[in-house]
Parts: sequence; C-alpha cells; structure tokens
Amino acid sequence: TSIEETEKASLVMSRRGQGLFRRRVKLIEQKCRVTGVHSEKLLTASHIKPWKTSDNIERLDGNNGLFLSPHVDRLFDSGFITFTAAGEMHVSSLLDQEVLPKWQIDPNKKYGKFNSEQSFFLEFHNTKTFLP
Repeated sequence: TSIEETEKASLVMSRRGQGLFRRRVKLIEQKCRVTGVHSEKLLTASHIKPWKTSDNIERLDGNNGLFLSPHVDRLFDSGFITFTAAGEMHVSSLLDQEVLPKWQIDPNKKYGKFNSEQSFFLEFHNTKTFLP
C-alpha cells in the first residue's frame, strides 16, 4: 500500500526529531547507566517522560532521555523500574522476581546521580509511569 504524502512528511519529521533527540541525549548520557554498555549502536535513547505525554520542547530535550540497553529500556518504559534523583533503582512489585537476576541487574546498586533537569522528568516517571 502507498503512504499518503502528508503521512510521509510526518514520518520524515518524526525520524529527524528522533535523531536530534538521540544526539542531545548523547551529550548528557554516554552509556547505559545499568549495564555500562558504551556502544551507541546498541543503546536506545529512551524518553524519561514519555513522548505521548511530552510537549514538543520536552520531546527533543536531551535531559528527558537516557541511553539504555534494550532490555533495561523495556523495563523502564513499561514502568517496572525507575530511578531516584540520587540514582537508586526502584523495582515494581509487579515485575517477575526472576527477571533482574537473570539479566544480571542489581537493584541495590547506585546508578549515578541525575542532573536537576533529568530529576524533573524522573519525578513524572516515578509518579505517572512507574508501577509500584
């Protein structure tokens, strides 16, 4: 099926925005905080405050993002884990207890402090996305 011209234009603009967001996240986060992976090709630029609930400025703000390994991104986006501004991980009681050990994720480790702008977005994640 063919895509209408307006849909094509929308997709192109969305892709450009994703690239800009990714570059801005990279200025703040150089690796996955949880796994320590540095390879940009293997990391997801994940929104802290979800795209769908962010305004246009927040969507492209690098402080609204984290570089995460795909499996960590999945946990974070799904609300199964979150972080405090001090870098402590909180784990949802709804997460299957075998997941973190199998993925070698230590929920008791400190994952580094977040800057004040990231902390602002984390507050949203902690209250609206995280599943206690």
